[in-house]
Formats: sequence, structure tokens, C-alpha cells
Amino acid sequence: MWLRLPFGDELRAELGSPRRARRLGSSPRSCVWRVELPEATAVVKQIVDGPDADERYAREVAALRLASRTKTPVVPALLATDPGKRVLVLEHLDHRRPASDWIVDYATALARLHATARPEDVGVLPRWQGPNQADVESFLRLAGALEVPVTSDVSGELNDLVNRLDQASGHALLHGDPCPGNDLHTATGIRFIDFEQASLGSGLMELAYLRIGFPTCWCVTSASEPLLERAESAYRNEWRTLTGSETQGGLADACAGWLLRGDALVERARRESTDHLALIPHRDWTWGTATARQRLVHRLGVVGQMTAGHTSLSGVSRLSTAMRLRMLARWPALQPVPAKRP
Repeated sequence: MWLRLPFGDELRAELGSPRRARRLGSSPRSCVWRVELPEATAVVKQIVDGPDADERYAREVAALRLASRTKTPVVPALLATDPGKRVLVLEHLDHRRPASDWIVDYATALARLHATARPEDVGVLPRWQGPNQADVESFLRLAGALEVPVTSDVSGELNDLVNRLDQASGHALLHGDPCPGNDLHTATGIRFIDFEQASLGSGLMELAYLRIGFPTCWCVTSASEPLLERAESAYRNEWRTLTGSETQGGLADACAGWLLRGDALVERARRESTDHLALIPHRDWTWGTATARQRLVHRLGVVGQMTAGHTSLSGVSRLSTAMRLRMLARWPALQPVPAKRP
């Protein structure tokens, strides 16, 4: 990891010499500075060493370039890059406190972001990866550990769900981690930052974040049903305006897919390391604004309601509802996830 400002001769020749460099808070996977350049204030971001550092850098650069196509900006301008040191120099933007109904404008901006990718961009970024068979097996083992009966139809429904998500059509530019904190609410609209996990796929996988509770994020929120309906309508309207087409499919599959992901109960550094759903009966842990059990109870409730009446997921609906009730009976002190963004 480079701790000094990584601003080499080529960047100086292109942008001028930086002054007043100040370190900003960031994830352990990057170092970020705010600097004064001759023409403007900028942000310098460096992807730090790690087994996937080069891939994360390449994803972020590719995503920012794709997203820069939109008429209404949805990302900071990419001013320059230094691939040798995995450095990006970005437009600096001032963040304002979001309004109480922030998810409506957020959903509109998300649709704009998603719509920037085109069919010919396939291959520029990896394809979005959903849950797999191991996730299904882990989820069913959790049901058993909670002593919730699993009917014979559920396994088939979940396997079919995994296949549907794997084959879902779409080439939307997906952020990969569109969390509160990775959205800057500026005077000219919302801009997204931190595209290290960007991919291409169905935009519904990220629109589902609003209902399922921002599954890859430290900050969980649970908005009211009227607000969710406004936000989802805003997304679909903006998508239709920009692409001339309707969003394909509903959100039930996407939300159920996030429910299966045990790795969506821990921060990124701990993912792909253990079966996190298997730990739920034995211990709870806090990540950001909620505990793992709180997150799971919320997701079970969302999926139980959304899949009710769906012929392809009716067994999953009953199982999710029963698991949620069992968890609340076993741990009655569990509180709902926060209704507001911190």
C-alpha cells in the first residue's frame, strides 16, 4: 500500500501539481485523498494491493467510462488515470444530506446509470453472478437448524430460481455495491462512486436493494410501502424514457436471490470465507446499522410477502414466512431494521 499521495509526473503534466492533499475515509481496499489542482478540487483514489486489486481497478475505470455517456451525469467526471499505480483522479463533489424520500431520486439515478450500457458493451465488464447451488443448500440447512419443515417442492423452486437468475437477460451497467454512502446527493443530482464491483446484467438485481434492505451494504434501511412504490415507479419510468423498453420481469426473483446469499450478511473482506447462514443459529453479529439476524429476518419477511401467490415460488413463500416466525420466537428481542438512513 502506498501511503503518500500517488501523483506522478504524468498526472502532474496532465493536471498540474496538487496542493493541500488531505486523506479521506475509505474502505480498506482503497486510499482516497482530496487535493487542490490548478483548475479545480479533485479526488485521488488508489486501489490498494490485494489478490484482485488489478481487477477492481479495471472494473472501476471501465464503469466510469460507460457511465459518462449519460446526458444527466450520474458519476463524477474521470479526469485522469495512472494504471501503473492503480490511481484515478475524479471530479470532487459536495454531498448534501439526503431528503426523507431520497430513495425516489436514488431510483431515478440508478435507472440512468443502468441505462448507460449498450448491447455492444457485453464483455467490457464481467456478467453479474447470482446465488448458486451451494447457497440453496446452505439456506435449506438453516431451515433445518431452525426446525422449520421443508416441503418437497421448495428445493426444486430454489434450483429453478438459481437457473432463472443465471439466465436473466440484460446488459445494464450494475454498480455492484450501490449503498448509502456510495451515492453523493449533490446540488445537481445524485452521483454514484466506488465501482470496484461493477458488472453487467439485469437492473432489477439492484432495484431490489430498496426492498430487500441494501444487502451488500453496512447501512440497512426499510422504507414504507408507499415510498417503495414511488421509487420503483420512478425507476421504471426513467428506464422506459431512456431505453424505449419496459423492465423485464418482477422483483420477486431478485429479492429471493438476495435472501439466499449468506455472504450478504458480512462486509466484503469476510465474504467467500465461510457459510455465514450456518452461523445464524449459534451467534449474531453487528455490521453497520443492523445485526445479521435482523438483516435475515427482514429479508425473510420481504420474500415471504413478495412471493405469496407466485406459482413458481409459493413453497419458498411459506418457508420464508415460517423461518421468520421461528427466528422471532427464538430471539424475541430482535428489532426491525432501521426505517431511516443514518
